[in-house]
Amino acid sequence: MDEGDDSMEEKAIFAGGCFWCMVKPFDELPGIIKVVSGYTGGHTVNPTYEEVCSGTTGHTEAVEITFDPSIITYKKLVEIYWHQTDPTDAMGQFVDRGDSYRPVIFYNSEEQYDVATQSKKELEESGKFDQPIVTQIEEAQVFYPAEEYHQDFYKKNRTHYQNYRQASGRDNFIESKW
Repeated sequence: MDEGDDSMEEKAIFAGGCFWCMVKPFDELPGIIKVVSGYTGGHTVNPTYEEVCSGTTGHTEAVEITFDPSIITYKKLVEIYWHQTDPTDAMGQFVDRGDSYRPVIFYNSEEQYDVATQSKKELEESGKFDQPIVTQIEEAQVFYPAEEYHQDFYKKNRTHYQNYRQASGRDNFIESKW
């Protein structure tokens, strides 16, 4: 596909705790063009990591996924998203606590809203979880890419990433629930 031809590109934005852990599950799938770690949903223009962590910007750590919908559907991305998160924890994800780590599906179109809402309803009705599904579905806002050292963290800092991911409780939760 020609890099300059974005007619077959769509974007999906998901928040599920630390963005380091949200990149790898999507990054190497067929149809994924790129995955960018960043911040969205706040009121500060182009916030820094330190500002977002301070809790004063209103932003949530998220990933913006550029994908080719003729190869991988938005619905499939949402399904993959659920399997990376604890959809019953509104106050963060795993060891990461606070609003900047809350689980959110940010939709970019009515179609994405409908897919996300239906998927959440199906998860609620599945009985997989004893507690309510609290992941929010919100309209996408401006997405600000995070600093370069956060991009592709799982590739650049493999040992740190693997240690963090294991210690966070994410892997144990995913293995036990999904």
